[in-house]
Amino acid sequence: MPLPTLFAHDLIHTLGTRRVLDGVTLTASPGHRIGLIGENGVGKSTLLRVLAGVVEPDAGSVTRPPNLGFLHQEMPYDTSATIGDVLDEALREAREDLAQLERLTELLAVTPQDAPGYAELVDRYDGQLGRAQQREAWDADRRATIVFGGLGLGGLEPERTLGSLSGGQRSRLALAALLVRRPSALLLDEPTNHLDNDAVAFVEEQVRGLPGVVLVATHDRAFLDAVCTDVIDLDAVVDGPIRYGGTYSTYLAAKRAERERWERHWAEEQEERARLRRSAGVTAHRVSSDRGPRDNEKMGYGHRAGRVQSQISRRVRNATRRLEELERSRIGEPPRPLRFTGSALATPAAEGEGPLVSIHGAWVPGRLAAVHTQVSAADRLLITGDNGTGKSTLLAILAGRITPEGEVFQRPGLTVGLLAQDTYFGRPDRTVRDTYNEALGAERAEAVPLVSLGLLHEADLDQQVGRLSAGQRRRLALALLVARPPQLLLLDEPTNHLSPGLCDELEEALGDGPGAIVVASHDRWLKRRWRGREMRLGGRSGLGGSGRPWRGGKGAGR
Repeated sequence: MPLPTLFAHDLIHTLGTRRVLDGVTLTASPGHRIGLIGENGVGKSTLLRVLAGVVEPDAGSVTRPPNLGFLHQEMPYDTSATIGDVLDEALREAREDLAQLERLTELLAVTPQDAPGYAELVDRYDGQLGRAQQREAWDADRRATIVFGGLGLGGLEPERTLGSLSGGQRSRLALAALLVRRPSALLLDEPTNHLDNDAVAFVEEQVRGLPGVVLVATHDRAFLDAVCTDVIDLDAVVDGPIRYGGTYSTYLAAKRAERERWERHWAEEQEERARLRRSAGVTAHRVSSDRGPRDNEKMGYGHRAGRVQSQISRRVRNATRRLEELERSRIGEPPRPLRFTGSALATPAAEGEGPLVSIHGAWVPGRLAAVHTQVSAADRLLITGDNGTGKSTLLAILAGRITPEGEVFQRPGLTVGLLAQDTYFGRPDRTVRDTYNEALGAERAEAVPLVSLGLLHEADLDQQVGRLSAGQRRRLALALLVARPPQLLLLDEPTNHLSPGLCDELEEALGDGPGAIVVASHDRWLKRRWRGREMRLGGRSGLGGSGRPWRGGKGAGR
């Protein structure tokens, strides 16, 4: 029995005054695992909700499989429901398939082959057998045990209520229920949130094994690369969303090629515009009415003047017409990639020699075990470790915001910048533009315009900071660091709230930036591409950097 296809045609949906989906058309066939990527607010979650039938579009249509599964941000159960209730619901379809198959088997056993309804009964049995095989119904209970164990839920008692679980446990339970159920179409919104690396690897394997349609919206680039057969870029373009065949690495290669073509065509157009301007200007000067004959033109000047003037006038008109055509169809200048550099950089050099910061046995009770490490003037240090091992605390110590037990030495005159996970601004009533200008000063803000960094849109600049989303506030904080890089740059989970494309630009910028950079992150893709040292917290926490070399070259993803 063939699995159904998911169709969406010309979807339009508006949130407030903003059109989030504008004519989106999508065909997702069985066996295709499609990643949805784009900036925050571009409509990834909205598209999934419309496809799932949770939200009705303003226009357009969706044809969806009847047993579609959707990973909700909140579980569709009361907090008094138990883990056992969720598991029973996940197994319900498989158990019903087997029960119905058993009933049909019994009917076939007692129905003569020449009876009037026998052929119809055989057809019903064949259909039911196909559905049971697609859902792997005979293996459902064993699959439940494997999935719950793989997501770290195996030790929870079935009688536990959902209200007694943490937010992360509830999210993992919702994902487990869908993987046990194995619907013919599965829609996942940020499925790797609240998962450790082992659980993520388990989910990747499970999703790759699904025979039906999978659509996933995520910022996890490693997950996209491991799972997807197609990637859809929802960022605004003239012709709408673009679909790329292949993994995330394939998508990156295609985007790099597009960027190179864009830069080449733009440069060629600029050269042609300059040539046409020169041609029109020089030729117009030659045809000007007050220019007398040159010495070598005096013989026969009047005889040839009309013909020459006509030819030159035609050249002026042709060059001017071509310039007008280029103006109408001009190619936009490619946006500059994000970089932690600037010709107007006014950061004073740190005084003295040796490391910028040295930490000897520093620890914070209940937050960070004893750490011994140092950061040199051009260091690149990645701090990794499980949640709760003290990554953010160590960055706060390096920034001088926490005084720990033990010894910490900071070079005199050192400038330090910290991008924290939670970003707050003292004047939430100020606009983004005014906040940026006030923090940097007029001269620096003019030298590095905020919109040129590609972190916030022009339309966002006149919004009050207090009305920005958490992601937008974090981008503004990052913009202030990009515009005036410190000698020691500390970034706490810098890829949170950023689109995959901007994350890639940020990682390239980290390699080229001035001074020392220390990053705390659980981002697997960033870790694979990291170019410097790595220090893992946890276990024998903080006993120094491993000095592990960066695996792979520029653009490496796997």
